[in-house]
Amino acid sequence: MLDFGKTNSKLFVFGQDGRILDERRTQPKWTRQSAFGVLDEAILHDWALGAVTDAVENHGVEGVMVSGHGCTFALVDSKALTHPILDYEQEPPAEIAVRIDRRIPDFAETFSPRLPLGFNYGRHMLWLQQVDPDAFSNATSILGYPQYWSWRLGGRPVSEVSYLGCHSHLWAPRKRDFSSLVDAECWRGQMPAFERAGAVIGEQRFGNTERSIAIHNGVHDSNAALYAYRRQGLGPLTVVSTGTWVVVLNPDCPLEALDSERDMLVNVDVDGGPVPTVRFMGGREFAVISGGWQGAIPLGSIQQALDAGLMALPSFAPGGPISDRSGEIIGGTPSAVQRAAVALLYVALMVDLCLDLIHSDNTVIVDGGLNAGGLLAGIIA
Repeated sequence: MLDFGKTNSKLFVFGQDGRILDERRTQPKWTRQSAFGVLDEAILHDWALGAVTDAVENHGVEGVMVSGHGCTFALVDSKALTHPILDYEQEPPAEIAVRIDRRIPDFAETFSPRLPLGFNYGRHMLWLQQVDPDAFSNATSILGYPQYWSWRLGGRPVSEVSYLGCHSHLWAPRKRDFSSLVDAECWRGQMPAFERAGAVIGEQRFGNTERSIAIHNGVHDSNAALYAYRRQGLGPLTVVSTGTWVVVLNPDCPLEALDSERDMLVNVDVDGGPVPTVRFMGGREFAVISGGWQGAIPLGSIQQALDAGLMALPSFAPGGPISDRSGEIIGGTPSAVQRAAVALLYVALMVDLCLDLIHSDNTVIVDGGLNAGGLLAGIIA
């Protein structure tokens, strides 16, 4: 399993019983090229190819699955990118933003709020098309980020609904079809045929092995977490998926409850169904508040921070349900471990707010890196 995150990219080797047999990690490198911040794709590809090759040779791996963060697209011809992959954390110039933002469909159609930067990747597509139209005219396929990596590793170019439906402005959940923006920009013909997440879309040999390895169609990372828990038959549930983003998904929330001003939106599950969602950049905010804390947070430090009256108030990153104020730490000057405790308390309180906003009255599952050791879930409970 290759998980391409915005801050960290990981490979996990799973045994037949679900145990993790091996893992590798790296950090993607984002650089500048002309007017854009872009991914250093070559470095990340070399790492992924080496990690997969080692896994195949050392563990007898039978297939490769990809998950990826949202907000990112790739333009490709039959062999390569026609433009480097954009970093979604950049704002189009004001004079371009004014022009492209007029073309964005209404929330009632896409259930994608108008977000800053490239948090709606259809907006970044409009920007790139304005600046470099040849990148689009030379492209035969427009791919979601996980589909790009599935293709790059040996699969065929395909589309996948959970990624297209991830606050992109490109999907109309009620119609289960592309949005009016896709047709207005004549992009439909560059969207490959759909395949379900996990479908085998090719085979490839890695390293010195004689056998071919199955390449599976990739998936949006938070939707992968939702699918994994749904298939366990746990009944109605809300999934809190944590990473760079904290994404709170409650399939039972009424669509009418979504407030586009509070970063509430519809994701789309792997079967095309609408999933009401609220999110904030919790992993990024944790890093800012904690001063880049790494490792476990002692349980006692949580109570110490509370006793000292320390608290972080939102927001420390763009977007989220409280985007109209700048973040601050109040109550004094915390020590390093207290900063980490304050950061985790902040994430827990933001999750608590999100659970209220998304009408969660069912089972809550907290998943992902911010819940290492279960401390975050314990605070929320």
